[in-house]
Amino acid sequence: MKLIPWLRTIALAPLAWLAVASATAAPVVNVIPVTGPIGPASADFIQRGIDRAEHDGADLVVLQIDTPGGLDGSMRDIIKGILAARVPVAAYVAPSGARAASAGTYILYASPVAAMAPGTNLGAATPVAVGGPELPAPPGTPQSPLPGKTGDKDAAPAKAEKSDDPMTRKHVHDAAAYIRGLAQLRGRNADWAERAVREAVSLSAEEALAQKVIDVIATDVPDLSRKLEGRTVKTAAGERVLHTDGATINTMAPDWRTRFLAIITHPSIALILLTVGFYGLVFELMNPGMVLPGVVGAVALLIALYALQLLPTNYAGLALLVVGLGFIVAEVFLPSYGSLGIGGVIAFVVGAMMLVDTDIPGFGVPTSLVAVLAIVTVLFVFAIAAAALKARRRPVVSGREQLIGSAGVMLDDSDAEGWARVHSEQWRVRSTEPVKQGTQVRVTGKDGLVLTVTPILEGG
Repeated sequence: MKLIPWLRTIALAPLAWLAVASATAAPVVNVIPVTGPIGPASADFIQRGIDRAEHDGADLVVLQIDTPGGLDGSMRDIIKGILAARVPVAAYVAPSGARAASAGTYILYASPVAAMAPGTNLGAATPVAVGGPELPAPPGTPQSPLPGKTGDKDAAPAKAEKSDDPMTRKHVHDAAAYIRGLAQLRGRNADWAERAVREAVSLSAEEALAQKVIDVIATDVPDLSRKLEGRTVKTAAGERVLHTDGATINTMAPDWRTRFLAIITHPSIALILLTVGFYGLVFELMNPGMVLPGVVGAVALLIALYALQLLPTNYAGLALLVVGLGFIVAEVFLPSYGSLGIGGVIAFVVGAMMLVDTDIPGFGVPTSLVAVLAIVTVLFVFAIAAAALKARRRPVVSGREQLIGSAGVMLDDSDAEGWARVHSEQWRVRSTEPVKQGTQVRVTGKDGLVLTVTPILEGG
């Protein structure tokens, strides 16, 4: 009976060892690089990175930001993911020389921890993607703080509020309220956040720390992990105390899905896929049974439509694009003397320029690409028209016209009617004069299923 306590100790030893090992294991920090314009691919990559960190039990997620801005819809999807995250999230503008402009500033304000590396900057958060470019202030208008923030009652309002465009004012007010709400949620400088929207101002890392826009300046991710040791942050699961000193740093690399999504959601690629898809289907309809053009066209068109539904697509531009392509193809078949072709090219160019409703760098359709596609489309139509005209001039190779003038050979002797082989087929023939078997004859007419023939004279 005395052996039972020893057996119990031996049985529980592995469990005790695992408990101690898990308690003393090094903390884990997952780093998600956020570089370049923020779009659907960025939003998907960040959300999956946060989900993976929650699943793996990471102690902290660091969004390492270097962006000129991005699409409003993608930015809001990222912020929703940060606010719903059960793992602490830190937005970190790095490395030195990086920036968190426009959409990056909103993400910084939304994160439980906001950090910057020396030599970085943030700000310039005025929305330009949805209401068109920001209108300039009248000459001589001073750039002042927000109304009511100074003692000067005559201070001029911010530049964005000078716009006479109601839609622009609407989007600016909405963006200002949005970033102010994020600042109040995280206890940061809400007044400067609103100035960043209305006046497009920016701050360096040192100025941002002094004005309580960010929480910490760190040279790199390990330095950030050390400086966040013991800090209490709020997450969707409640308050968490960070223990990140000496953490293991895991940097997530974009996988094939993110890279593929980044490629197809580029407006230029989406426009090319849309054009290729349209012409692939046209080729298949013009030449039923070729299969390959139809398959390529259908796949390209579906991918393009998927990409366009993720982008801020102007559907009037999309409609003009499709109508223009339709007019250009119709020019080949209808005698419009160029009216359909010219109208189609104009509609195609205008639609392509309007296709993606944004002025964010990296998400516009270059004018040069539109010009190249328009020229290629015109050449394509001319090539089809030339091929059709050439085919029309060729002699007919089937039916009655193909038989008239053809040569054949008599299969039997005939005084009036007999049989002859013409084009490897046996035909009933009628001759105006007697012909012998093996005589070469020429078809001169056709009456139903009976051919009229005459003998071919020597040398004829």
